[in-house]
Amino acid sequence: MRKLKAHWEITSNWQLIVIFIVFGVTGSTAAKLGEPLTLLLGISKEFWLFWPIRILIIFPIYQIILLFVGWLYGEFLFFWNFEKKMLQKMGLKSFAKA
Repeated sequence: MRKLKAHWEITSNWQLIVIFIVFGVTGSTAAKLGEPLTLLLGISKEFWLFWPIRILIIFPIYQIILLFVGWLYGEFLFFWNFEKKMLQKMGLKSFAKA
């Protein structure tokens, strides 16, 4: 845990626990929202592109929910910086400049 805390530049175990909770809540929520959205688009599981489309739908939802849930738990700044680093690593530097 020390390495993770050092890598993320956080100081307390409590903050680390909150960050794990935020990741868990966000992932579960985004996955739950993915199903109704694929149904709304008329995409069934039998369609061969179901999973790639669902992942493409869930990805932006996850990013938004991550910031919102992080804000609810008082860790918005951590997750805002986390998002910017992730977007830069994905080559989306124009989105990460904000």
